[in-house]
Amino acid sequence: MATFLLEVGTEELPASFVSDALAQWQQRVVADLEEQALAPELVRFYGTPRRLAMVLKGLPDRQPDRTEEVKGPPAQAAFKDGQPTKAAEGFARSRGVDLDALEVRETDKGAFVFVTQAIAGRPAAEVLTELIPGWILNLEGKRFMRWGDGDLRFPRPIRWLVALLDSEVLPLTLENGSITCQSGRHSQGHRVLAPEPLPLKQAQDYGETLRHAFVEIDPVARRLLIQKQVEDAAKKLSGVPVISESLLDEVTNLVEWPTAVVGQFDAEFLELPPEVATMEMESHQRYFPVRKSAQSADLMPYFITISNGDPAKAAIIAEGNARVIRARLSDGKFFFDADRAVPLEDFVTKLETVTFEERLGSMAAKVQRIEAIAARIADQLGVETATRQHLQRAAHLCKADLVSQMVGEFPELEGVMGQTYASHSGEPDAVATAIFEHYLPRGAHDQLPQTLVGQGVGLADRLDTLVSIFSLGEKPSGSSDPFALRRAANAVVNIIWAAGLPLNLLALLQAVVADAVANPDVPITEAEPLLGQLRDFFLQRVQTLLQDELGIDYDLVNATLGEDNPTYADRALVDLLDAKNRALFLQEIRQDGRLATIYETVTRATRLAAQGDLATTVLDPAGLVDAQQFQSPAEQAFLDTLETLLPQTQAAQASRDYQQLLSGLQQAIPVVSGFFDGPDSVLVMDENPTIRQNRLNLLGLLRNHALVLANFGAIVKG
Repeated sequence: MATFLLEVGTEELPASFVSDALAQWQQRVVADLEEQALAPELVRFYGTPRRLAMVLKGLPDRQPDRTEEVKGPPAQAAFKDGQPTKAAEGFARSRGVDLDALEVRETDKGAFVFVTQAIAGRPAAEVLTELIPGWILNLEGKRFMRWGDGDLRFPRPIRWLVALLDSEVLPLTLENGSITCQSGRHSQGHRVLAPEPLPLKQAQDYGETLRHAFVEIDPVARRLLIQKQVEDAAKKLSGVPVISESLLDEVTNLVEWPTAVVGQFDAEFLELPPEVATMEMESHQRYFPVRKSAQSADLMPYFITISNGDPAKAAIIAEGNARVIRARLSDGKFFFDADRAVPLEDFVTKLETVTFEERLGSMAAKVQRIEAIAARIADQLGVETATRQHLQRAAHLCKADLVSQMVGEFPELEGVMGQTYASHSGEPDAVATAIFEHYLPRGAHDQLPQTLVGQGVGLADRLDTLVSIFSLGEKPSGSSDPFALRRAANAVVNIIWAAGLPLNLLALLQAVVADAVANPDVPITEAEPLLGQLRDFFLQRVQTLLQDELGIDYDLVNATLGEDNPTYADRALVDLLDAKNRALFLQEIRQDGRLATIYETVTRATRLAAQGDLATTVLDPAGLVDAQQFQSPAEQAFLDTLETLLPQTQAAQASRDYQQLLSGLQQAIPVVSGFFDGPDSVLVMDENPTIRQNRLNLLGLLRNHALVLANFGAIVKG
């Protein structure tokens, strides 16, 4: 078994490419080696700003010998009158064998010529030499470049190659016009701390040798080291570092030998909102801010940067970084002061100059639509006057900060600055908070809005976006979702669920679509097609959320949403809270076995009831079941059970406590089983149409009671 090292040395690579490239190698290299029967025992991929590397340990010295059976032409084409034809001769020649090696075998498709060949395994060195150029040159990424006078493309110029199989150099050449890069055994250490070429005796020594030259090749180890250094530096300041995962990932791939350096800025800049100072430090300078405590958002006048230079020059580095951040924070303070010189209301009119979407007009027009939807939400919720006023005011101001200088510089601060400027302008706290919250959640794991006003504006904003973009025919397809409509719809459902909002989403969609049809700025003239698309889209989102986020079995989700039953599916959009409760309850009773106690009988009744014509919403047997037509005591017992079940079902509907309904169904099961199979059982499909209809109505009523919980026809036995 051997150890193989490949190192591709470059100028400083973009941080994002390092991690992307290693991920691509992880997939391709392992697959290629397995395909070549050279799977190593251990694979490690390493990356720094100046190199991409892999170390394969326990690599077989050569491929195993193998026997290969190759199918050739049909026997009737290969031989004529017992003599080989040109087809046989050509096949033998292509495989490098004599005609005597050809065999005729019967297959499902007739007789064919075969040849069995013993193929000797190739040395690993030979196979690797063929694979390596593809591993390097087939990497994908953004903003590749050319250098010199050649056509070779890579994110940065390739300066050296190391390819060692144990201690043997594998000969490789990358040609780029007049520039040739040949493999060898010399790597490079840290650009500043160890600038001389670094000889490698054997592949096994790679990691240790590079660390002695001030290069930590392992990005995982480097990341942990950076995090610890930042935490230790902040602790010495009696503070807590703000460590963004994305910034930590980026900085990890910006340095080879990390050194934490503490810098300081003027305390006057602490007057800026913490989010502004944090954004300046993180986005522009890749600094880690320092808070006073884990519980406080207030910053300290310090920052921590990770240097890739000489640790002995830390003081000089800190001073230089402080000058840069001072200039950045001065710009931020200028923007902040200029924005606060006018009330937030004054920004609203400027939204006419901001385009929401070219075919849908300005952001000002969108705000007007948000206000109208917010009013409809307030109507449905029946909120008190003060809350309604806050909701309307927050909807009016929710996008105003988009034209502020600060958000123009840092778009990520939308909502954050709106909240700050609203408070400075004297707006109520509920309005200011809602301006920030209406953007929540900003991602898959972000927090949800906590206030009713924030929830209402957030729902209104997203419903407008969904209806408006769908009206353009721009609904998501496959992996393409440029307007993040799936995320918007998920947020609508999750906000309603988390806040327990008794909203009729279907009615809201109908109203918003009707408004869109009447609005000349929205390019839609027919409501029904648009409403149908939105209805189906939201049902897909509910289905996905129930399965993926709440862990509900797929068939129970289908049963909740009424598989292939549009009327039943609409029930979920009319009452999303009820749909979630029913799905969770079904999962619970499946897991504890209670579902199995009613499943067989209810499903049997549901199947037979489909032979009748009873509407699925009817629960009361009065006027539908004629006791005079009964032929068996089992029928009367069935009717008595339905009459007992009626108030239990109605109570379950009113309270969403489906245990009441389940208990009623469990009590009914022995009676219905007797109706089917007991000593007084009946033939449902009686020849007498009146008797048959009477019995189908009994079954239809039981089905309808069960439908209050779920469409049992969609549940898979298990």
